[in-house]
Amino acid sequence: MVAPEGNVLWDCIPLLDEPTVEFIRSKGGLNGIAFSHPHFYSTMNDWSAVFDCPVYIHQKDQRWIVDKGSHLSLWSGDEKDLWNGIRLINIGGHFPGSSILLVPFLRPEASFCGDTFVISPNKKHTAVMHSYPNRIPLPLSEVERIRERMRPLQFDTIHGWVDSQSILGEAKQVLDRSLAKYI
Repeated sequence: MVAPEGNVLWDCIPLLDEPTVEFIRSKGGLNGIAFSHPHFYSTMNDWSAVFDCPVYIHQKDQRWIVDKGSHLSLWSGDEKDLWNGIRLINIGGHFPGSSILLVPFLRPEASFCGDTFVISPNKKHTAVMHSYPNRIPLPLSEVERIRERMRPLQFDTIHGWVDSQSILGEAKQVLDRSLAKYI
């Protein structure tokens, strides 16, 4: 995420090679690394060391951190303000600390969700589950809580864990309708 006051790396990939480092440095480097959930923690300490920046993880997911490293910044509560209006929002569900990244200055306003929400191939539905590979659903009370948690947030785009899994426009309505189907 390229931002005026500093860039955020969302859900970093394991591969950290020189061309990747050079590319990110050409965009201004990193001011922080943030995560949706533990599946992306593998090389976070390598990334944070190279770019000398904090790693933001919700404290509810700290038990899944194998190596806390020297740049770890555990946050708590419902939200963590970063800069330029960028916020981390704890949603829960998939993991207790599952979070999304809200970026208000992108037009349309965007949320990045990892697989806190999984977007269907036709981009008309989303799913929330405890375990996607095992098809273990969340309890109904958790789906209701997530729906209420998302209602006041402003966004019109959801970027999923891969680029092809993004809803560009009316994303909030798609998410709300999808969660309503569970209920």
